[in-house]
Amino acid sequence: MTKYAKTPEALSRLTPEQYRVTQQSGTERAYTGEYDKHYEPGIYVDVVSGEPLFASADKFDSHCGWPAFTRPIETAHVSEHRDTTHGMLRVEVRSSHGDSHLGHVFPDGPSDRGGLRYCINSASLRFVPKDRMETEGYGAYLDQVEDVK
Repeated sequence: MTKYAKTPEALSRLTPEQYRVTQQSGTERAYTGEYDKHYEPGIYVDVVSGEPLFASADKFDSHCGWPAFTRPIETAHVSEHRDTTHGMLRVEVRSSHGDSHLGHVFPDGPSDRGGLRYCINSASLRFVPKDRMETEGYGAYLDQVEDVK
């Protein structure tokens, strides 16, 4: 069993933007993240802890300016918290082991896929392509990745 955790070494490797988003609950500007229009097969993991968060098969274009997913790859790796900042009531999404701020979840996703939209900052993610999943220790999630045409 792989251990996922926030370590000083992992934090030292973050860019200033990754640190601001994951550790200070920041938000990248809409349409600026590297994964907003990214649709290769693979999985998205926490940039800090490496825990698997979302699969390419669950990614969709929500036209919101951030990567959007219909569900986490494993619910145990994502925690939800009440967020009342900026005068709004939202549900914040954080990685369970790394405690990284990921983004928010909204009830306006595709109804035929569960109705949720996980709106996630690219800066909180690292993409692992399908052909590297096995060697990087994510082979167990290959069945959740589909080839995107």
